[in-house]
Amino acid sequence: MLVIKNGRVIDPKNQIDQVQDVYIIDGKIVDCDKVDPQIQITSTLDATGKVVAPGFIDLSAHVREPGQTQKGTIASETAAAVAAGITMLVTPPTTSPVVDTAAVAELIIDRSEANGLAKILPTGALTRGLEGQQLAPMHALHRSGCIAFSNAREPVPSALVMLRCLEYAATHDFLVIFKPQDPELTGKGCMHDDTTCTRLGLAGIPETAETVELARCLLLVEQTGVRAHFGQLSCDRSVRMIMDARKRGLNVTADVAVHHLFLTDENVDGFDSQFHVIPPLRSQLDRAGLRHALVTDGIQAICSDHQPHDPAAKQAPFAATEPGISSLETLLPLGLMLVTQQLITLPQLIDKLTASPAAILGLNSGSLEHGAAADICIFDPELEWQLNSETCTSAGKNTPFMGSNLIGRVTHTLVDGKLVYQL
Repeated sequence: MLVIKNGRVIDPKNQIDQVQDVYIIDGKIVDCDKVDPQIQITSTLDATGKVVAPGFIDLSAHVREPGQTQKGTIASETAAAVAAGITMLVTPPTTSPVVDTAAVAELIIDRSEANGLAKILPTGALTRGLEGQQLAPMHALHRSGCIAFSNAREPVPSALVMLRCLEYAATHDFLVIFKPQDPELTGKGCMHDDTTCTRLGLAGIPETAETVELARCLLLVEQTGVRAHFGQLSCDRSVRMIMDARKRGLNVTADVAVHHLFLTDENVDGFDSQFHVIPPLRSQLDRAGLRHALVTDGIQAICSDHQPHDPAAKQAPFAATEPGISSLETLLPLGLMLVTQQLITLPQLIDKLTASPAAILGLNSGSLEHGAAADICIFDPELEWQLNSETCTSAGKNTPFMGSNLIGRVTHTLVDGKLVYQL
């Protein structure tokens, strides 16, 4: 039996926030009053002064394998995940080949299990090849371990095809993840369409590129009754549309990438490609809207939207670089910054990283209740450290926070009761 002693245990699902011990037997959490006194304690972890929480669940993280292993691998990115306290990753279907066959889904899961670090839940393609024309074999993909279905940011031009996809998903109670982006309004844009964009002479992406597609998706969700999640929203108007839909009784949820809660289009000034992301960094008003939605539960979860790149991907003129931020290891410290700024409380932050993502996925995870898998994150909320090439475990070093001094760091991560990371 492993005992984690003297930590501040925060389990939002069970409304626990107190100093207590956590008992683990055979990879499962056991209530202290249900521990057999005959069982001996084989090891202990002293968590004095630290927070003990369920392992974080990241709703969008690219691990790049199969297909783009020069950017990252399942081994490198799950190692970065557990170093960040993340025990479960939901990966998009945008691998090469696309996750539209059972073989690809099983390959990802098998390699993650063989690696023995963070668990990976692949998202299956909504349409074959993400081409937006034919339904992917969703039932076979689900049997192979796909947790949800998405066309990522690839368009489904035909509303009829989208309707058929959602009808099929609703019939089998599959979760569909939308990342709304109208391809024609997006065009060749690379940043938010506003005054900074005009001054820099870059092609802009208006907020309507997100909201127009979001409106179409919401109407089809309402018609079919499918379980729907909207990932990495970037606009104030988008989250207000989601909140209105929820008030009307639609079964919809939303998340935000953590960097959209801090950065704006003004950060692009200087053409720094580390700020090139899709959806683009929006205005200060949009950032304020996202933060307000986080407080009012318009946004249910925070994710990393982790996209590791090799150095060459960012070494070009801004518009020619590949979008994305390597963001697993900044998920917790940036989240803690929201707590420091008194936007949310620490239990609320942990809820957005654990119980709420689990509920979105329909999983009985994200808690420290009796019988749950012992996926646990232990972190020191006061520990100061610098993100640099040595402390960044991910193969992708493409982050605008490189060189920043951060507060709050994971010290231990357990997956199924096994210690997989120790600072």
